[in-house]
Amino acid sequence: MGTAVLFGTIAVFIGVDLLTDRGEGVGVGHLAAELIVLVTASFGLGAMLWRLSRLRQALADAREDAGRWQAENRDLVQGLGVAIASQFSAWGLSDAESDVGLLLLKGLSLQEIADLRETSERTVREQARAVYRKSQLSGRSALSAYFLEDLLPGTGA
Repeated sequence: MGTAVLFGTIAVFIGVDLLTDRGEGVGVGHLAAELIVLVTASFGLGAMLWRLSRLRQALADAREDAGRWQAENRDLVQGLGVAIASQFSAWGLSDAESDVGLLLLKGLSLQEIADLRETSERTVREQARAVYRKSQLSGRSALSAYFLEDLLPGTGA
């Protein structure tokens, strides 16, 4: 959007300059050069606005697709959430450890989890270690694989 504003500002300034130069008797070559800059800036502005419009439409389409996917799979996702919570309980995770475990499964970094939970990254790191220790899993990848492995189609090998 900033680039579009820049092109628009350039077009306005060049347009005003062209109007003032014309009344001052500036040469045709100078006016032609400024006219080329004005056309180029206007084209750049139009291209940027067109691209911005396409990006907004693509974002709206992606949000619509995501919403449709969520609606179609709501029961499955809720069932998976219940299964995850049940397994966390079986592992003896505390509420805080369960929260951290879910956020790890969602792919958040330790710092992002700390920010969300309004705690220190060190605290989150210790809670993540507790999740891995209690689950007897080696880390984030193993934790994700534990819940997703059977949901994904096989390779046929």
